[in-house]
Amino acid sequence: MAKKKSPKFYVVWDGHNPGIYATWAECQAQTKGYPQAKYKSFKTRAEAEAAYDGNYGDHIDFSGRSAKAKPVISEAARQAIVWDSISVDAACAGNPGVMEYQGVDTKSEMRIFHQKFPLGTNNVGEFLALVHALAMLHKQGKNTPIYSDSKIAMSWVRAGKCRSKLARKASTENLWQVVERAESWLAGHRGQWSNPLLKWKTSEWGEIPADFGRK
Repeated sequence: MAKKKSPKFYVVWDGHNPGIYATWAECQAQTKGYPQAKYKSFKTRAEAEAAYDGNYGDHIDFSGRSAKAKPVISEAARQAIVWDSISVDAACAGNPGVMEYQGVDTKSEMRIFHQKFPLGTNNVGEFLALVHALAMLHKQGKNTPIYSDSKIAMSWVRAGKCRSKLARKASTENLWQVVERAESWLAGHRGQWSNPLLKWKTSEWGEIPADFGRK
């Protein structure tokens, strides 16, 4: 008699619809065709749920091909980082291409927000991520610092204008409407937010905690 296989639970951190799935077929449906999808199987649902609340990099073998080990941050650099902060980043599969952005807790790397668009650019994503974080923190009444590794996006936010050259057409209309709402928010809240916009020093600290890991 063939030995019955134990059930597995599949965590999809980055895929069409991130989540926990009970079958390989369901997991495959969320990862097939998705650029550099991040997923892994676990023996129990409890393990899967704990993993989903964490980070993909904590559950893979860095000696493999799926990811690179994080650089060791020196004690001096660690003391220089404002850990009580939010980090934002964007990723784009092509430029323009499928674009997404996210914000995470800098210390724990827990995802706080995430948005995805069928067509956009990295700089637009970085800009929207910063405004998303500012609007969220303003609503919460918090002056929490925000890290970004994009000087361009930070300058656009300070100017209150997204200066992207991305063509406005049917495929980007929804994105441009979101950009206009972000610009409108900045205009309507000028002088009302005081969150420090901090440049993440990638050369000294490694990739920003919000990095999607697709470089």
